[in-house]
Amino acid sequence: MTEQDFIPKGYSELIDSGTVTWESPSNIALIKYWGKRDQQIPENPSISFTLSACKTITTVDYEKKATAEDFSFEVFLNDEKKADFKPKIETFFKRIEGYVPFLKHYHFTIKTQNTFPHSSGIASSASGMSALALCLMSIEKALSNIQDESEAASEYFNRKASFLARLGSGSACRSVAGDLVVWGQTQSIAGSSNLFGVKYPYSVHKNFKEYQDTILLIDKGEKQVSSTLGHELMYGHPYAEARFSQAHDHMEMLKTILKTGDLQAFIDLIESEALTLHAMMMTSNPYFILMKPHTLEVINLIWKFREETGLHVGFTLDAGANVHVLYPKAEKDLVLEFIEAELAAYCKDEAYICDTVGLGAQQVNP
Repeated sequence: MTEQDFIPKGYSELIDSGTVTWESPSNIALIKYWGKRDQQIPENPSISFTLSACKTITTVDYEKKATAEDFSFEVFLNDEKKADFKPKIETFFKRIEGYVPFLKHYHFTIKTQNTFPHSSGIASSASGMSALALCLMSIEKALSNIQDESEAASEYFNRKASFLARLGSGSACRSVAGDLVVWGQTQSIAGSSNLFGVKYPYSVHKNFKEYQDTILLIDKGEKQVSSTLGHELMYGHPYAEARFSQAHDHMEMLKTILKTGDLQAFIDLIESEALTLHAMMMTSNPYFILMKPHTLEVINLIWKFREETGLHVGFTLDAGANVHVLYPKAEKDLVLEFIEAELAAYCKDEAYICDTVGLGAQQVNP
C-alpha cells in the first residue's frame, strides 16, 4: 500500500455531531528504532510487544461548524484543560489533513486519560496518538456510511489508523494491533512497511504467549532530552549505518527465537538492543545519558538474580531511565517476589506497574 491508498474519495454526508471512544495500549519495543526521516519514516525496522494494562482512553466529541477555515479543538487530560497539548495535536492535524479532510469541518473536544502516571517514562505518546487516530477513523467510517465488517475492511481500518498514528508519534503505529507488531520495511518480514505497523505474521512459541512486563518507575520526571531530538542526532552519527544494519540482522535472529521458544537467546537479544539504544545516545553529538544510577543498579541485580536462579528474567529500556523487566508467565510468582524484595527499593516511591502482552486497541461502547 502507498500513501495514496489512504486518501478518501469523499464522504456520504457530514454528520451534525457525535461521540466516539477508543482505548489504545502503550507498547515496548524489543528491537528499537532510533533515527527517522521526514514524515516519520524509520531508518530501521522495529518490533514491539503491545501491552495490556498501560493504555490511554480517549473520547472525541465532534460538532459540525459553520465554516471550515481552521482547526478547532480543545484537549483535556483527566478532565483538566491542557493548552500545552494543543501545539502537538495541531501539528498532527496538519500532517494528516489530506487523509482525513473532514478535520476543519468540526470542532473537537478531546478528553483523554491514562491508566498509568503521565510523564512516568511509559510511552504515552504511542497510546495517546493511536487512540486519537482510531477515534478519527471511527468518525470517517460514520461519515462514509461504511457498513462493511469484512476482514479486508477491518484490515484497511487498522492500517489507516496505524498510518495516521505514525504521523503523530512514530511508535504509535505499533499500538493499534497486538500482540507483536512490526514497523519498518525489512526483508525478514513479509508485508512489512515504513508507513504503518503490521501484526507479526509468523509462528510464535508458547513461551512468548502472555509474556510479562513489570515496569520499574525509576524516574517519573520529564526526560532531559526528548526522543524527537534523539532521533535527529542520528544524522551524521558515526555509528548510525552499523546500527541500522544491526537492527535488520536482529530482526532475522528474532524470527528464529520466536519460533523455537529460546528464552535465553531472547534475553540476550533484547538486552543487547536496549544497551545499544543507549550507547547511540552516549556517542551522539551532543551526547547525553538518560539512564540513572538506579537504572544500572537494577540491571546488575537482574543479571545476578538470573545467574543464581536460572530463571529467564531479562530487561529492556526505552529512551529513558525506567526498566522494563520481561519474563515468561510460568515464572511470574518467583520473579515478582524478587522485584518486591530487591528491585522496588530502587523505584521512586517504590512504584512499579505489572503488565502483560495484550491484543491491541479496542473501541469502547457508549
